Amino acid sequence: MGRLEGKVAIVTGAGKGLGRAFALKLAEEGARVTVMTRKDIEGLKKTAEEVEARGSEALWLQGDVTKPEDTRRMADETVKRFGRIDILVNNAAFFYGVKRRPFHKIPPEEFDMMLAVNVKGVWLCICAVFPYMKEQRRGKVINLASEVFFTGSHGFVHYVASKGGVIGLTRALAVELGPYGICVNAVAPGFTATEAAATLTDPSKYDVSRTPLKRLEQPEDVVGIVAFLASDEADFITGQTILVDGGRAMH
Repeated sequence: MGRLEGKVAIVTGAGKGLGRAFALKLAEEGARVTVMTRKDIEGLKKTAEEVEARGSEALWLQGDVTKPEDTRRMADETVKRFGRIDILVNNAAFFYGVKRRPFHKIPPEEFDMMLAVNVKGVWLCICAVFPYMKEQRRGKVINLASEVFFTGSHGFVHYVASKGGVIGLTRALAVELGPYGICVNAVAPGFTATEAAATLTDPSKYDVSRTPLKRLEQPEDVVGIVAFLASDEADFITGQTILVDGGRAMH
């Protein structure tokens, strides 16, 4: 029996990459899983099929985390299908295909989109699941931050700023939601070999010389900490940001 037997999880941005890896890991641990994304519907259907191939149940939804009506539908449809919400993994982010630019040459509309998806979207998803978790008097929220908050990243100032916002949300909401038995934490991966990362640079050429473990991060390196934070074993951990980056940044 997995650590998450009987639990229900939502994973946003689950059409590919880390989102798919999180959904599959939670399913392997026994959770039933709702997966949502905005654009990659074929990828999302594949994620749902793979969840079910692991012996769990899946619900897939097309939705935009920047739209309150979509995030409310995400929560309501999950409860309608599975009866509860125990876990929310806020993985959806504006990253795929973004080009590095000097800070003063980033189009304002791109800056706005970055904050809308990466910060406002996290907030809206938590707002949507909160009534159900509050009623249950427990829940686990795991937000995806990034190593770049700790190190900076040349030509990517809006992404770095957005991930700082995620960490700020994590801390503030841990304080507000703690009285309801809801834990809110963040996981900060380093550069990970995913489809989105490949649009930024060639993962095979990524310099691992500053990584103490001397290898490129894979999605499988991040899923364990998310499953742990989603489990009852992490019931007294909240407001924390855990780096999973092979030791490149330490705090």
